[in-house]
Amino acid sequence: MSHGRQARLVGRRIARAVYVDPARRDAYLASCTDVVRAARSAPGRVDFAVSADLVEPGRINVYERWESDQQLLDFRGAGPDGEQAAMILGAEVHKFRISGVEAP
Repeated sequence: MSHGRQARLVGRRIARAVYVDPARRDAYLASCTDVVRAARSAPGRVDFAVSADLVEPGRINVYERWESDQQLLDFRGAGPDGEQAAMILGAEVHKFRISGVEAP
């Protein structure tokens, strides 16, 4: 693995499970399209994905990788808009600091 690639893998990871009414999950995911586009063009973003969980019908998985805390915070701003926030029934968020990466 090249040093440049290694440097991009080190950073901050956010793993989030968002819970919504299963009947509204597709609407919630559709409302995330602009957010995903914005995140993927944001400075310091390494990866950003939002997807439906394959087992739990009301769960949405969010995975983020950022180069720094400041870039993560700059993108986050105030969080989801009012319409999205109203659909969220609960969430679990975990932040990981990655200091090194090894081949599997």
